Amino acid sequence: MQLNGTAVLARIFLGESDKIRGRPAYAAIVEEARRRGIRGATVLRGIMGYGAGSRIHSAVILRLSEDLPIVIELVDEEARIRGFLPWLGEVLGGGLVTLEKVEVARYSAAGGA
Repeated sequence: MQLNGTAVLARIFLGESDKIRGRPAYAAIVEEARRRGIRGATVLRGIMGYGAGSRIHSAVILRLSEDLPIVIELVDEEARIRGFLPWLGEVLGGGLVTLEKVEVARYSAAGGA
């Protein structure tokens, strides 16, 4: 698969305890993105943050949170990312999704040219 030049980066912000059909939301989202052929996905776990509810979630040693911030990044052509958004709207109860145009400088599998 080739991905060169302009692409779109989707960032999906949610909580570690968020679920989709009883499964961790981040896992369900990455698996659905892969099933749909989206070219790249990464899940990042934050150490502190807050969202629309203004409740701070933190990994501070004295108060270990079980709902740390999660950011999922998806990269692909704009049409494919935008085609994924309706599914997200159906399955996510809350969270934030942002889009930005990015320039892909390199995209290849390990050992690829």
